[in-house]
Amino acid sequence: MASDIVMNENMANETASAATGASGVGNRDAVIVRTSIIGIIVNVLLAAFKAVIGLLSHSIAIVMDAVNNLSDAMSSIITIIGTKLAGKRPDKKHPMGYGRIEYFTAIIISLIVLYAGMTAFVESVKKILTPETPDYSIVSIIIIVVAVAAKILLGTFVVSNGRKVNSDSLIASGKDALSDSIISAATVVAAIVYINFKLSLEAWLGAIISIFIIKSGVEMIRDTISELLGERVDAELSKQVKDAMNSVEGVQGTYDLVMNNYGPDRYIASAHIEIPADMQARELDHLIREIEKKVYAETGVFIGGISIYAMEHGDEEISNMHVAVLKQVEQHRYIKQIHAFHVDKIGKEIEFDAVVDFDEEHPDEELAALGKEIEALYPGYTVIIFRDVDITD
Repeated sequence: MASDIVMNENMANETASAATGASGVGNRDAVIVRTSIIGIIVNVLLAAFKAVIGLLSHSIAIVMDAVNNLSDAMSSIITIIGTKLAGKRPDKKHPMGYGRIEYFTAIIISLIVLYAGMTAFVESVKKILTPETPDYSIVSIIIIVVAVAAKILLGTFVVSNGRKVNSDSLIASGKDALSDSIISAATVVAAIVYINFKLSLEAWLGAIISIFIIKSGVEMIRDTISELLGERVDAELSKQVKDAMNSVEGVQGTYDLVMNNYGPDRYIASAHIEIPADMQARELDHLIREIEKKVYAETGVFIGGISIYAMEHGDEEISNMHVAVLKQVEQHRYIKQIHAFHVDKIGKEIEFDAVVDFDEEHPDEELAALGKEIEALYPGYTVIIFRDVDITD
């Protein structure tokens, strides 16, 4: 089919326009790069100001905050590099493109943040053991307050742009900036405490800040590894895909939706659809083409494969059996859904697929129990149940 021929190229050169609100990958990349450059400039300026103030006032907390700003700037640089590499055209070796590079750059950023936090913690402990008396000035405090305001504005700006283009790296950077503003505000509090009470909290505050940095790095690594392993697709997106498929005339249900991620906003999916058993091959071909075009237009998701369940209609006995089986299924808490219901009157078989919740520790036993219950309702029939994985909502 024509859509299959252009699919791989589109995967690398277009994003999910409807899902992200962006017109294409070029626009998405431009937003990420532009936002990252602004982040680099702001963080470098803040790092310079804080480093000077920290060294002049002998404040380890402010110096550590400056180091944190430098790590943020480095993270933005890596984000830009990762975005450029992820936008490479697909080739024979990587036919689905390079979108997943963004996840690896996220791990590098996480390691940088983690290293910065550990280094800061070591230096803070040294200052706790051999303390130095800080020397604050009103000017230094004012500059730090301005830095707090700058971080809040930067964090809000980056998060907003990240959500517009569905960039996890930008959203994480923005949230990190907002967290930094809280840490910088704590530095101001420590300075005020020292000026008024001559109580130095510098080294201890530096240790606390470093712990926050380490925690942030660990969480970033954890989240990125989770994405690489393959997370459950967002429920809203899977619902949009199913709704788009079900809205095409002739589709009587969509099941077994599997969505594979090849980078942010780059999905290729497969699914089963229920159609009337008397549908002709030409009609089915037209139906599949319509589904592919509609799903991509509305969600940006490529449908790479569609299988069918042929549904017989007009047989009252089978319809009644279907209703009875559904009622029996309702008695089983962890069986979320059944579909592909089929009855072979001659061979005396009842067959269907069942989706079992992951919370069920013994799914096969649960389905075996359901099968025996149905066989009790219809003596002489053999019940065949295929267990489906609860992949998408």
